[in-house]
Amino acid sequence: MSVQAPVAETAIVYPESDGKPIAENTKQFRWIVTIEGGLEALFRDDPNVFVAGDLLWYPVEGRPDVCTAPDAMVVFGRPKGDRRSYLQWQEDGIPPQVVFEVLSPGNTYAEMVRKFQFNERYGVEEYYVYDPDRGELSGWQRRGGALEEIDSMQGWVSPRLGVRFELGPNGDLALYRPDGERFASYVELIAQREQAHRRAEEEHARAEQERRRAERLAAQLRALGLTPDDAE
Repeated sequence: MSVQAPVAETAIVYPESDGKPIAENTKQFRWIVTIEGGLEALFRDDPNVFVAGDLLWYPVEGRPDVCTAPDAMVVFGRPKGDRRSYLQWQEDGIPPQVVFEVLSPGNTYAEMVRKFQFNERYGVEEYYVYDPDRGELSGWQRRGGALEEIDSMQGWVSPRLGVRFELGPNGDLALYRPDGERFASYVELIAQREQAHRRAEEEHARAEQERRRAERLAAQLRALGLTPDDAE
């Protein structure tokens, strides 16, 4: 009588890449980086807010076929740190509460419907979609068990993020932190820093000029046998 050896269980593999590029063009990539980076900066001092971009999110254990990779996502209640993917059952079962998508010409209607249904089904509370080519912004907020469209995104303030949304006349998106500071690209941040540095140098030069002027005046008064106090 032969005895069969027990069959070893095959470990489930959750791929860390979907094989797709982060972005299809420079404009989409710039917006993804600006939004994700702005969110990172906004919550940099909170150790229990995890922010990621283009990270595969698996909401169901044992189902590697059920996943998505939001352009940017925010998870409140989870610690910061590097991850190869977001395995929700290893994260206290907490789904991303806020998700952003930046459209490119390659995104199809059917694809975006699937993404919306995925986010609605698996617990996202706020879902935002921006099309930089058309200058269109849409948002949804969870009410009950469904994501309901926000009537107007102009001036909308995210309940979770405290971020205000604005669309300019040309359709450019502007996101404002609770302190009123606008999300900026890396290039804009460098330009702002350089501008601030130039202003500081100019202020220093003006102060130095005033100091030398005061010294010259004091020297002239002393030459006349006066002191600055006498001039008063």
